[in-house]
Amino acid sequence: MFNTKDNIFMIIITGEFIIGMLGNGYIGLVNWIDWIKKRKISTTDYILTNLAISRMCLISVMVLNGIIMVFYPDVYENNKLMVIIFIFWTLSNYLNIWFATCLNVFYFLKIANFSHPLFLWLKRRIDKEIRWILLGCFAISLLFSLMLVMVLNCNYSVDVIAKHKKNITGISHVSKIPYFNPLTLLNLFAIVPVIVSLISFFLLVKSLRRHTKQIKLHFTDCRDLSTEAHVRVIKIVTSFLFFFFLYYAVFLLMNFSYLMTEEKLAIMMEEIIAILYPLGHSLILIVVNNKLRQASVRVLMCRKIACML
Repeated sequence: MFNTKDNIFMIIITGEFIIGMLGNGYIGLVNWIDWIKKRKISTTDYILTNLAISRMCLISVMVLNGIIMVFYPDVYENNKLMVIIFIFWTLSNYLNIWFATCLNVFYFLKIANFSHPLFLWLKRRIDKEIRWILLGCFAISLLFSLMLVMVLNCNYSVDVIAKHKKNITGISHVSKIPYFNPLTLLNLFAIVPVIVSLISFFLLVKSLRRHTKQIKLHFTDCRDLSTEAHVRVIKIVTSFLFFFFLYYAVFLLMNFSYLMTEEKLAIMMEEIIAILYPLGHSLILIVVNNKLRQASVRVLMCRKIACML
């Protein structure tokens, strides 16, 4: 029987799962319908659709992993199942981080205004090369997933040896530090695309400041389409960075949960917070993106009219 704490966790995590799947599913569905109507898809919509799919996978794996960790911890004694879960988590995790970075860089190239030759070259090439870039992101994510398989298999061998020694010597405690280092270091490679997003963020701010100064010299009104576009993209990148650092801070804490008195409660809280990353950033994308926001308004209006009838 579940206690009150377990029931609350299940309610919250189920709610997050539903909202996350609906939000990301909505992004994919709107772009897919628009693709069917126009028989072509913009670069932005293409990246957003792939990002939404990867986040739906990530949310599903995270929710499944959270339920298993809290309610069925013995399942992790099955090495094959553990490997499968962590492979899917690593693959979807890296995919959504790289795809989000591609979106941030694409917005930066389209909105920012610099005269550097490299910037101008990337600005011209990004639309043509985006499919190859996303394919490269998939290859990198798959590579890290395969590396994870080797790390987990190695850890499993160490675990078997440790258990054998424990049975022989009667040692009652086996350190969990060896399990922390490889997995954590492997997933910390995700900092590479985040650094790219940080660079894009600072360059966007620099571009906005330069543009604002130019506008002030020629016009009394500092608000124009370019300024609004800069501000909108900066909000998107800022929200991504905020949710990402929150997500990875929780991930690191989960590695030390076994040191806490209330280990199960700590895992529950960390899992709830971690799911906010693929959920919250996608909701912000819907609000900031004009097409997605207008489509959501039309859906709400149609629903309101249907209810009135």
